[in-house]
Amino acid sequence: MHTPMFSLEVFPPKRDAPVGTIYDTLDGIEDLKPDFISVTYGHGTHSDRTATARIANTIVNEYRIPAVAHLTALYSDKAKIDEALDMFENAGVNTVLALRGDYIDGEQVVGAFEHASDLVAYIRERKPNFTVFGACYPEGHYQAESLDKDIEHLKIKVDAGVTHLITQLFYDNDDFYRFRDKVRAAGITVPIEAGIMPVRGAKSVRRMAERNASRIPEHLDELLTRWEGNAEALHNAGILYASEQIADLVAHDVDGVHLYTMNHPATTRRIWRNVKSLFGE
Repeated sequence: MHTPMFSLEVFPPKRDAPVGTIYDTLDGIEDLKPDFISVTYGHGTHSDRTATARIANTIVNEYRIPAVAHLTALYSDKAKIDEALDMFENAGVNTVLALRGDYIDGEQVVGAFEHASDLVAYIRERKPNFTVFGACYPEGHYQAESLDKDIEHLKIKVDAGVTHLITQLFYDNDDFYRFRDKVRAAGITVPIEAGIMPVRGAKSVRRMAERNASRIPEHLDELLTRWEGNAEALHNAGILYASEQIADLVAHDVDGVHLYTMNHPATTRRIWRNVKSLFGE
């Protein structure tokens, strides 16, 4: 295991994309030897469960890398969660990232699991041998009354059985450090991995920041403004920005870094080349 931890996130190919694209992604990142690779999950359909389980199984059995399967709660009843957990177990995966999930316009919430903590408690009951990870939000969840209130909810989730946290994306490390101090003061002691999303396009960064109520610091906004008309230059600047974020996090004793690959192995490899010596490589 790296010190600090280093992990990656991938997502299943879109339904109209060739299934082989996930192998292209995994082939491109396997020699980075991450501590684990997490696999995202949709909104609760049978195909979502199947895709996540199959890819997690491939990561474990073909690439010999530990896998973490995402699982969302809002649009699933207990039967669907049971099916997903059984699929993951049969796939050789016993670590789950338990998420509430986002609301979808026009879709009816099932109501069995209103909060991620409800899902965590259910997983611990149904599969006591499973390890349960959870998400956290350095700037507070966009629907939270305040950061302090969000951390109160986070404590409930950890007390329900979460043993490892991964943050939502953030672009200013000071936000992470402030959050970490508050979390520790609240008595939460589990490891917190910092989620890093590399900048690839100005519009996508601004869209993601707005959706997640994440702040774009002035120095990043300057990069976006300066090179938003030059995709290659902004891509290169984004790699440097993510690398500098990671270096600063490691210098401040972060428990781990979770890199959102967006299924772009070349970008992931370039960032890892810049920072790998910081992780004992």
